[in-house]
Amino acid sequence: MYKVFVNDCPIILTENKNILTSFDKIDFNTCIITEIVERIFRLKLDGICLLCSDLEECWGVFQSKFKIQKAAGGKVNNLTNDVLFIYRFNKWDLPKGKLEKGESVEQCAVREVEEECGIGNLVINKSLETTYHIFKKKGEIILKVTYWYSMTTDYCDNLTPQLEEGIVAAVFKNAIETKEALKNSYENIKLLF
Repeated sequence: MYKVFVNDCPIILTENKNILTSFDKIDFNTCIITEIVERIFRLKLDGICLLCSDLEECWGVFQSKFKIQKAAGGKVNNLTNDVLFIYRFNKWDLPKGKLEKGESVEQCAVREVEEECGIGNLVINKSLETTYHIFKKKGEIILKVTYWYSMTTDYCDNLTPQLEEGIVAAVFKNAIETKEALKNSYENIKLLF
């Protein structure tokens, strides 16, 4: 199954014809993907479930409709198991950013967390779920594929949010604060918790 978010509304691609969902289920081969995305952008659709006979084949067709932007980021825990969050565009988010030419996704994830939060001593522990969301930039519709990693750090100095990227805060949050922050976060970020 793939979940792609558009304005926090999911497009679900699945082979499971018995999936429990409140969204309309339609055959992937009968839909026009770009029209579905536009309907969600215009707030005319809360989400949809696309039924696939061959999930990977459908996923390839789906991706071919968009410019792909690859990114990577981290869900970072400190020594007291608090989670690192950034605050940008009035939402709590996790640090991430675009893959640069010649770097691996792991290198990108570490670099972006360091740049966006002014943090160091990051160690990647494992990969997490890959998330997908669609957005518009300069009239072009882009499918952002974000590779996520579980990371730890023993960093104890002050964090420095990357203001030029619109980040106004970089903070570690305990379990109670994390639960509260996730109420004002993106649906694809919630998948990582």
